Amino acid sequence: MKDKRILYVSSEVIPYLPETEISSMSFEAPRMVNSNKGQIRIFMPRYGNINERRHQLHEVIRLSGMNLVINDMDMPLIIKVASIPKERMQVYFIDNEEYFKRKATYGDEEGKLFDDNDERAIFFAKGVIETGKKLNWSPDIIHVHGWLASFLPLYLRQYYGKEPLFENSKIVTSVYNQGFNGKLNASVTDKIMFDGIEEKHIQELKEPDYINMMKVAIKNSDAIIYGSEIIPEELENYLKEFEMPMLKYHKKEEISPAYLDFYLQEVLS
Repeated sequence: MKDKRILYVSSEVIPYLPETEISSMSFEAPRMVNSNKGQIRIFMPRYGNINERRHQLHEVIRLSGMNLVINDMDMPLIIKVASIPKERMQVYFIDNEEYFKRKATYGDEEGKLFDDNDERAIFFAKGVIETGKKLNWSPDIIHVHGWLASFLPLYLRQYYGKEPLFENSKIVTSVYNQGFNGKLNASVTDKIMFDGIEEKHIQELKEPDYINMMKVAIKNSDAIIYGSEIIPEELENYLKEFEMPMLKYHKKEEISPAYLDFYLQEVLS
């Protein structure tokens, strides 16, 4: 992996959030690439339940300060950064007071999804890409983990499709069994179409549940990794429609040779 650049975009990463399949693999995969002399960047949202003092987050002034337009509203983008102890890996946090200040990840104490999770997902996708442009860092692979990150393939292909920094980047999406119950805001398609993305690219989001969010991510990706041993049957069947590189599930302790070979031999070949 020497000198290969991989951008990890995840809705969850340990040690900043509790351990799940997504947060664990979003840590193990970049650590594996880092130890094999690859270059990595990690992006995640700065949820309000992340302890900034304990994890030593600090704002990066030179990257912050722009506004992202979400559904005709100017939303300030704040970028924070922290280093994972002992790993020499930096994590960039996409932050905004309106979307990420609340002391929870995806929903309230009763488990009800936040009504603006659709806008949070759009903001996160655009924020990652705009920050990548400011860093002037062109990744060979962009590896996406988790449903709140799942609009990134759509935006990269259909909104930033002519951005030269990413024109040769391959998008890998990990598909997990860890989703959410219920649906996103019913107006999510209107908000995405406000950005000039045509309705034909988001037909599935007329029913904006976890399965259909992942379908949109899959069809805008170049390769797929099974992040869970068992994924929803509807997604399993949907994947059969595509001829793209796919890597079956590997346990955490098995990913090193499997992921390295997949990145180099299947995705980048």
